Amino acid sequence: MAYEIRMPQLGLTMEEGTVTTWLKHEGDQVNVGDPILEITTDKLTNEVTSEAAGTLLKIVAQEGEDIPVKGLLGYIGAPGEAVGGAAAPAAAPVAEAPAAAPVAAAAPVAAAPATGARIRISPLAKKTAAKLGVDYTTLKGSGPSGRIIQKDILAAQKAAPVAAPVAAAAPVAAAPVAHSGAVELMEGDTVAKLTGMRKVVGERMLQSVTECPTVTQNVKIDVTELFKLRKDINDKMGVKYSVNDYVLKAVAKALKANRYMLVSIDGKNVIQRAHVNLGMAVALDDGLLTPVIRDADKMSLSEIHDCAKDLATRARDGKLAMDEYKGSTFTISNLGMFGVETFNPIINQPDSSILGVCAAQDELVMDDEGKISKHKVMRISHTFDHRLIDGSVAAKFECAVRDLLQNPMEILL
Repeated sequence: MAYEIRMPQLGLTMEEGTVTTWLKHEGDQVNVGDPILEITTDKLTNEVTSEAAGTLLKIVAQEGEDIPVKGLLGYIGAPGEAVGGAAAPAAAPVAEAPAAAPVAAAAPVAAAPATGARIRISPLAKKTAAKLGVDYTTLKGSGPSGRIIQKDILAAQKAAPVAAPVAAAAPVAAAPVAHSGAVELMEGDTVAKLTGMRKVVGERMLQSVTECPTVTQNVKIDVTELFKLRKDINDKMGVKYSVNDYVLKAVAKALKANRYMLVSIDGKNVIQRAHVNLGMAVALDDGLLTPVIRDADKMSLSEIHDCAKDLATRARDGKLAMDEYKGSTFTISNLGMFGVETFNPIINQPDSSILGVCAAQDELVMDDEGKISKHKVMRISHTFDHRLIDGSVAAKFECAVRDLLQNPMEILL
C-alpha cells in the first residue's frame, strides 16, 4: 500500500501550511530521511523529510497551495502501485511489457524539462530568479543532481541582463485568472496569490487591529548621554553595542519594575505574565518575524547583545525554530535606522502593547539659563490595548523607559 505524505503539524498552533517547493518529482527515487518538499508554516520555511522509501508516485498538493494539517500532499510507493484509487500512470507500461519498459519509462523523463515539471531549483534561487527576471527553465544547474542554485541565476542574469526580464514575464501571465475583480487592473499590473509569510503577517495584523481598541502615545527622549556612553564603552572595550541593545535592556528593566504592562486578554480573563520575554521585530524581504529574547530582565547588556544578534541573523537566514518566535510578552519594533520619526506600531497579540523606536536626530535645546546646545533626541511610540491598559498607566511605563535612556548608567546598574 502506497505511503501517504501528509502535511505535518510542526507546532501546537499550526493549522495549515503552504507548499513552497517540491524537492523531489514524480518518478524520483526516495529514501527514508530524504527532503522531499518545503512548506511555509507560520512564517518559516521547513523541509519535510520522507518517512518511507520508494518512488514518488504522485504529487497531490501543488506548489503555492495551502493545505491543512494532516492534509494529503502526495504518495510514495512501488512503481505501478495504485494511488488514490488508480494505478500510477508512469509505472503501468512496466508491468505489461517488461522488454519495452526502459524505452517507455524514458519518454516522460526526457520530455519533462520542456514543460518545467522536473526542474530542480532551490527556493533561494527561485526567489532570486523572480527578482532579477531570469528564466531559469532553460538553465543547467551546478548544484547536487543538477539542481539550479543561486549562483546559476546570478551568472545567467550577468550573461543576459537585457533579455532575461522578457523571458521571466511569461509565468505571471496566468495570474490575473484568479483576480477577484475588486481592484481594477491596468496595463502592466500583475496578480500573485497572497501566500506564506506575507499571508500570515496580514492575517495577524488584521486580527489585531480588528480586535484591539488601541492608543498610541509618543514620548521624546534626550539620548545625548546614551550616545556618549555607548561610544566610550565601544571604544574602550572594543565591542559594538548598538543603540537597540541599550533600548532592549532599558525596556526589560522598565517592564520588571512595571509588571502591570505584562498582561494578555483571553476572552473574559486577564492573564498576568510572569516573564519579561521581548519580541524583537526583524524585517525580511517577504515579511516580518519577531524572535523572542526570553527573560530579558535577567540578562546583562552583553547577553542581550549576543542573543539579539544571533536571533536576527538566524531569522534572516530562515533558521529559527518555531519556539523561538513564540511566547513574547512585550514587543519592540525599531525603525530608527530608516529615519522614521514616529509611527503607530500594531500590537503583536497576545501581547497587550508594543514599543516603536524611532530615529535619533540632532535638535537645538535651550536650557534653563537660556543657553542653546545641540542634543540627540529620539522618540518612542507606544501602542497599547485600551481594554487592559489606561493612558496614565502606560505613561508611567514610558517615563520609566525615558528616564533610563536619559540616564544610561542606570541601565547597566
